[in-house]
Amino acid sequence: MTTNDKIAVAVTGACGRMGRMIIDNVTQASDMVLVAAFDKQMCNPNVTDATNLANTLKTVKPDVLIDFTVAASSVEIIKAAAGAGVRLVVGTTGFTAEQRAEAKEAVKGQVAAIISPNFSIGVNVFFQLVKTASENLPSAAYAAELIEAHHKHKIDAPSGTAVKAIDIIRGVDRSRAIGSYSIRAGDIVGDHSVLFIGDGEQLEICHSAHSRQAFAGGAMLATRFITKQPPGLYSMDDLMASMSVS
Repeated sequence: MTTNDKIAVAVTGACGRMGRMIIDNVTQASDMVLVAAFDKQMCNPNVTDATNLANTLKTVKPDVLIDFTVAASSVEIIKAAAGAGVRLVVGTTGFTAEQRAEAKEAVKGQVAAIISPNFSIGVNVFFQLVKTASENLPSAAYAAELIEAHHKHKIDAPSGTAVKAIDIIRGVDRSRAIGSYSIRAGDIVGDHSVLFIGDGEQLEICHSAHSRQAFAGGAMLATRFITKQPPGLYSMDDLMASMSVS
């Protein structure tokens, strides 16, 4: 904590859409203070070149670094933050299995970190509903289909949220075949639907994000949560459980 008991926050990808919104949320939060912002682009004088990330983190000593960038960069950011003893909130998607393992190893025993493909509270309830439906609708009688849509600039497809939903379904029944469809068009923030289709009926579970504030607001909750945790890798399930207890 800083001397005035506010959470000192650093943000990477500061010039991106999510980065700018995260910064707005941090600066408006009464219990947080922005101490550093990084990007490869120099969009304003207050942004530090990301190539100086490791040294700046050691100098500034933020409590938490929030990262919404791209997978290849994010792995290096996670390593730098963990090496500097800085807690992490990571919303980057598109990690390969190798990159996820590399990030996990960097965090292990070093810092507390929460890494999630989606920080929206609504989406994480959506995951819970998908799991419940998977457990109660047998694969022999119900086909599963997933449709997701995002803006035309989103790089990864399927989305990280879609990948997690598929993992949840297959975690219940690995024999279940799942169709997956991705749409990249316009300025869609994020839509996800899972359909369980049987003879004579279908169940559809949907979530629509109307604004990136859904993700930014969840990242603020995650930032507060992670400052109270011992070193280790955490998920939104852990955050949701702490919210239900409190």
